[in-house]
Amino acid sequence: MSGERRLGARWRRHRSLRTRLTQVASAAVAVVAVGVCAAAFFVLRHELYQQLNLNLTQSATRIAQQNREAGPEVLTGECRYPAAPACAQIVPADPADDPAADPGRDSGEPYLLPVTGPVREVAAGDRAPYFKDITFEGYPTRMLTTTFGDGKAIQVALRADVVDARVARAAWLLAGVGAAGVLLAAGLGYWVSRTGLAPVARLTATAERIAATRDPRHRIDLPPGPPGRQDEIVRLATSFNTMLGELEQSVTAQRRLVADASHELRTPLTALRTNAELLARADRLTTAQRDRASGALGRQLREVTGLVNDLIELARDEEPQPLLEEVRIAALVEHGVGAARAHWPDIPFTLRTAPEAAATTLPGVPARLTRLLTNLLDNAAKFSPPDTPVEVELTAFSADLELTVRDHGPGIAPADLPYVFDRFYRAEAARALPGSGLGLAMARQIARAHGADLTAERAAGGGALFRVRFPVP
Repeated sequence: MSGERRLGARWRRHRSLRTRLTQVASAAVAVVAVGVCAAAFFVLRHELYQQLNLNLTQSATRIAQQNREAGPEVLTGECRYPAAPACAQIVPADPADDPAADPGRDSGEPYLLPVTGPVREVAAGDRAPYFKDITFEGYPTRMLTTTFGDGKAIQVALRADVVDARVARAAWLLAGVGAAGVLLAAGLGYWVSRTGLAPVARLTATAERIAATRDPRHRIDLPPGPPGRQDEIVRLATSFNTMLGELEQSVTAQRRLVADASHELRTPLTALRTNAELLARADRLTTAQRDRASGALGRQLREVTGLVNDLIELARDEEPQPLLEEVRIAALVEHGVGAARAHWPDIPFTLRTAPEAAATTLPGVPARLTRLLTNLLDNAAKFSPPDTPVEVELTAFSADLELTVRDHGPGIAPADLPYVFDRFYRAEAARALPGSGLGLAMARQIARAHGADLTAERAAGGGALFRVRFPVP
């Protein structure tokens, strides 16, 4: 027995969702169909017997009226089955008032219908009229016992075999309808599960295909229709397609980052290896050659270290929450501009802070926000001619705080504007300048992690203008 239970439990666990949905839908429709048929049977049965009771009541009323009009003669028993399926008799409350037995009957019983104590009670007025099912002369019969007046009761009986036959036919007919309903429910359940779970089947097939091929470019085919009228399954498939799109972009960006990083690292690593091999033969070099090789090796090590650190920073998608604190942006910008003046002594930096922005604080990571500002200032100083100012301005609005950094260099070519924040992207004019092409990409990532928006545009009168808008909570 325990083995059968384990087998049943295992079968239930391995049933597919389509099978379970088919069973549930079929069971629900089958229960409704059987319930409707059962309710129809009981209603029909009740109506047929109510009609029979109504016929008995009408017959009793008619016979009572006829006997009152006929005078003192008492009806002791009459059956007219050949003409009409009915029997009737009048019974007194006192057995002593019973009429003499009918000499034409061998039994000597004066009554055709059974007379019991409750019948005498109805005649005496001690009991309410009632219906009773009896068998009379081999036929199922429905009998009514009601008051006749003057201490008498009248009994009227009608054959019920016709009603029983109708009830039986109705039972068989409704049973057939119920069985057809169950079969139809099974078919509808299968159709509903097959149609309703078709997007789920496509989703499963797509997920399995992605797992097998590791290619996130696959998508689920969605049925046509306006987005507002889609059901939950189609919305699930749409969300899955959106997730696949995000996954594809992530995988593509990861592959591009690895490819770009390997390309950018190849040149400095080659130079590092060359200088290291050169220094390994230091006994063959002059002092000046050794100094040049050692200096080049140090610069290349710093470049590679900076590049690796930038890549590590770019690999972070969001800022660590435990490091968040309230940062006064004006003080941070003032400190960053002071550091830039020391690092770029040939470039004048001007700072203008609006009074309403001086005390504004925002949640953020100070070190990361400092890195954002430093990258923008270094980028501006790199493209600015000597003695040409870099203008920094901090302005407060009703809903946000805006930081702008403008230089007076050659500006950004229209063809380069869409790509200035891409990783390792370097414009034609910037390829001869030092840098890895990661500074602006990192600046945008830090801005997005803090809920800010970083944009670049050509400044009026020449130069480039970078704008950072921080939302004010």
